[in-house]
Amino acid sequence: MSANVTVLGLGSMGTALAGAFLSAGHRTTVWNRTPGKAGALVAKGAAEALDPAAAVTASELVVVCLATYGSVHEVLEPVADGLAGRTLVNLTSGTPEEARETAAWAAAHGAEYLDGGIMTTPPGIGNPEFMLLYSGERAVFDVRRPVLAALGDPVHLGADAGLASLYDTALLGLMWSTLTGWLHGAALVGADGGEKATAFTEVADRWMKAVGFFMNTYAPQVDAGTYPGDDATLDVHAAAIEHLVHASEARGIASGLPEIFRDLTRRGIEAGHGRDSWARLVELVREDGRK
Repeated sequence: MSANVTVLGLGSMGTALAGAFLSAGHRTTVWNRTPGKAGALVAKGAAEALDPAAAVTASELVVVCLATYGSVHEVLEPVADGLAGRTLVNLTSGTPEEARETAAWAAAHGAEYLDGGIMTTPPGIGNPEFMLLYSGERAVFDVRRPVLAALGDPVHLGADAGLASLYDTALLGLMWSTLTGWLHGAALVGADGGEKATAFTEVADRWMKAVGFFMNTYAPQVDAGTYPGDDATLDVHAAAIEHLVHASEARGIASGLPEIFRDLTRRGIEAGHGRDSWARLVELVREDGRK
């Protein structure tokens, strides 16, 4: 069923969001601080609002995607009274603290609030293979889910408005770590005989499935605080990491990653946990964060 949706902010991502709503048949109103960005969307059927007040009052669902949370407040503060009875979905990148503050601000003005994290780049918007993370009241999410599904697979994380931002940040850290490891691996296998990155990636894709299995094996250990080394101990990992350090140094491949792995594993072993699983290292990560 079609709904009235407003999109505030027409950067690359905001434009993709509005386009996905239009493609799904929703009556879409758009607004952007800098004029001239709505032409292509208007040609597809969007209505362009002259100001934020008109944009907000046009729809029961208001989606905002701006550069910062500060920008969100700059745009919405003057029209806050118009948000009463509407649902504000904030897809702006920021911190969990900013998300919680904005949720409280929206509630004070009579608006329902969902905070979101977009786990793709603009070309992926509208593809159900990509997730969009949401946090806020489950009842609000359930009502708005059919419309939000136009953007990608909607995943609800919990009532705490800061969860989407927290997950978003953590998952980006995982992505950057993985991609940097992949770059290191591609450089390493290409160093001897010019092995292509595409050939390495074909094998790496299969290996990542095993990595997912390892994460699912270790997650209950992290939650329980017990780390049986019945698959591979830190001692075993440490020996393998030395091979990675040697192979990298011998070929002049210097990303810094092997040294991070070696130093963290050594610390775990020196603390008396050599017979524990890799998951034990979460305790060191937590300790470092508290220093």
